[in-house]
Amino acid sequence: MSAPLAERLRPQTLEEYVGQQHLLGSGKALSRTLASGRAHSMVFWGPPGTGKTTLARLIAAHSGLNFIQLSAVLDGVKEVRKAVEQARAHHAATGQGTLLFVDEVHRFNKAQQDAFLPFVEDGTFVFIGATTENPSFELNNALLSRVRVYVLKPLDETVLRAILERGVAVLSEESGRPLSLTDRATELLLNAADGDARRLLNLLEQASDFAEDGTLDEAAVREVIQAGLRRFDKGGDTFYDQISALHKAVRGSSPDAALYWLARMLDGGADPRYLARRLIRMASEDIGNADPRALTLALNAAEAYERLGSPEGELALAQAAVYLAAAPKSNAVYMAWKAVMKDVRQQGSLPVPMHLRNAPTKLMKELGYHEGYRYAHDEPEAYAAGEDYFPVEMTPKQYYQPTPRGLEAKIGEKLAWLRQLDAQSPRKRRT
Repeated sequence: MSAPLAERLRPQTLEEYVGQQHLLGSGKALSRTLASGRAHSMVFWGPPGTGKTTLARLIAAHSGLNFIQLSAVLDGVKEVRKAVEQARAHHAATGQGTLLFVDEVHRFNKAQQDAFLPFVEDGTFVFIGATTENPSFELNNALLSRVRVYVLKPLDETVLRAILERGVAVLSEESGRPLSLTDRATELLLNAADGDARRLLNLLEQASDFAEDGTLDEAAVREVIQAGLRRFDKGGDTFYDQISALHKAVRGSSPDAALYWLARMLDGGADPRYLARRLIRMASEDIGNADPRALTLALNAAEAYERLGSPEGELALAQAAVYLAAAPKSNAVYMAWKAVMKDVRQQGSLPVPMHLRNAPTKLMKELGYHEGYRYAHDEPEAYAAGEDYFPVEMTPKQYYQPTPRGLEAKIGEKLAWLRQLDAQSPRKRRT
């Protein structure tokens, strides 16, 4: 069986490698390392199909190192020990060092990652790990301290076009007949690749089976392009980057960007219910009482999705995202909540003041429960001016600071007026 086109086109020299010029361009970090001829341990962090495995192979060849590859998906500590034995035996026989490449290294748990440390330290091998996840979260500190992290970026259109041209040339040569692409077919392939060279070449190879008379047109490409091809990891770093972008677009009052990121996540396969929950959170965290209707609308959108499902219910989520982005913003309740929770944790279980306790029994009344409580509805303006509702041991605080935006501006005016009544009351609050 023939190897996939992506494997057949894998570069054999650094000169054939395209992309990642921010690392391999003249004078850049990785190119300087390669020029020195001394490879060091490193981790490649980037999306699928950006050349992590290929680059590791080329570094080994360029540095004159034996190459051993493991996959954290398939291998474990047993295979790591076997690789160590192979590296030592190879060095004893040839004097050549070894580069150990571990694909999907984030799949190893912390203990498994520790298994590499002694052999990285003693020079048994140069270690290169590849991961699609943020190393800060997925790799333990001991391993991170011994490697340098290089970030690989999604391949841009220029690089993808060059790879596509190589793929077309190879398929033409192998089939013995010229293969050509219409402009629309090229556009569709580049868009579906989404920065992933391996995906691009796989799609090209599959679509070439549908090419009539050696021409690959839009219809042939659409035969192989399926829904959900955008880069998206439901539990990985890209997922959290995109939800962060959505949240910041809403907070920044950009309805257009909010719609874009919502669409990106839905198109990529995100759970609409999860997105609905995040919109509800945004309504409280970033809008709050500046427009309380935002929370109601977010809840209604979540309910609408439950009733309609996809794709009809997604429009309700879009409506909510636009409303939240356009609404006046306030994080006053969010900040007040964080401050009060900090005090609650630091000050412990302060007792409820006696006048705020109910007294449903004779004994409780005799003990002074409820004594001195002022029923607000019986007071002028239905407000017990000067009353104190905090624990006796605690100095009253003003956690909630309304913003001058939206409905919260009126709430601020109301609270300022109540503070004036407190100041005029003979029973002033403690300060």
